[in-house]
Amino acid sequence: MSLPPFELPQGMRAPEGDRHPADAYQEAWRLLEASAPLEAIELLDPAVAAEPMSTGLRTLRAWAYFKSAQLGRAEADLTRIVELDPSDVWARFALGRVLERQSRYADALPHLRLAAVMSGDAEHEAGVLRVERRLAERQGTLDKLS
Repeated sequence: MSLPPFELPQGMRAPEGDRHPADAYQEAWRLLEASAPLEAIELLDPAVAAEPMSTGLRTLRAWAYFKSAQLGRAEADLTRIVELDPSDVWARFALGRVLERQSRYADALPHLRLAAVMSGDAEHEAGVLRVERRLAERQGTLDKLS
């Protein structure tokens, strides 16, 4: 699962004494590529505080939370992104994955299904099948999937 491209909103500026949110984004991206999600979060928290409507910053922070198994925080950021843009396929799929990792299969399934329908991506479709299977196993209806 790769991240969508980042675009800065017009008029974005750095808070007093802090780095510019675009610089924080770029450095956090490098940290995530280097498998350092906690360090990325340290950079992204002030940037998101400075630009709370930036879905790009929230998306990257949600990914850092996901990579560091801070699933509740990832869910909060992804839920906010989906509220702001219900057609954001990446956020829908990522939210479904976060819910899946919390074993909340019934909650995950609608997000995964929407992502699969909107994108036609095989990875998204595989996610739907995987969660449907886990949900059926939990409900004892696995035989009905055949």
